Amino acid sequence: MLPQLQTWTSVQRTAQNNVRLGATLCFVAGATNAGGFLAVGEYTSHMSGIVSSIADNMVLGKIGLALAGLVYLMAFITGAMTTTWMVNWGLRRNKESAYGRPLVLEAALLLVFGLFGTGINFFAGLFVPLTVLVLCFIMGLQNAVITKISNAEIRTTHVTGLVTDLGIELGKLLYVNRLTRETIVTANKKNCEFT
Repeated sequence: MLPQLQTWTSVQRTAQNNVRLGATLCFVAGATNAGGFLAVGEYTSHMSGIVSSIADNMVLGKIGLALAGLVYLMAFITGAMTTTWMVNWGLRRNKESAYGRPLVLEAALLLVFGLFGTGINFFAGLFVPLTVLVLCFIMGLQNAVITKISNAEIRTTHVTGLVTDLGIELGKLLYVNRLTRETIVTANKKNCEFT
């Protein structure tokens, strides 16, 4: 089984590997997001919501909460930047594990999240903000790795983008092509194969 898992993060990509890795990471993102909500009452993969809350809190004069939201946004961006640095470093050195390194970091940080969970009850003032920071970083890290590995075809934490892509492909699938010399509209069926 290990050789097959290695192909999921291999530099040589197939649509099948992208779908398998994407589905697995969607599960991890959902579980992480749900765990974060249960632990600290925050969804950490929803940057649209965090940016909206920054604006709301600014208007309401809650500068501390707005700044906290800005820090969480920066943690997500830093996670995405870290993936980019790690992947590009590995690719420039022809490392077969270039895409796997951010996932190993993510796994280690999920263990840290689990440890924070045990301390939240005792030191909420310290561990709640740290937990949100770690989770936002993880979500940025993970979303960047699947975006880079699939050439932006798959996202694991952006349901809006996933649903939009699904709607586009279903629209193309159900589009009625009339006899024409122009380009025929077709859906991207090859990326839907799970075999």
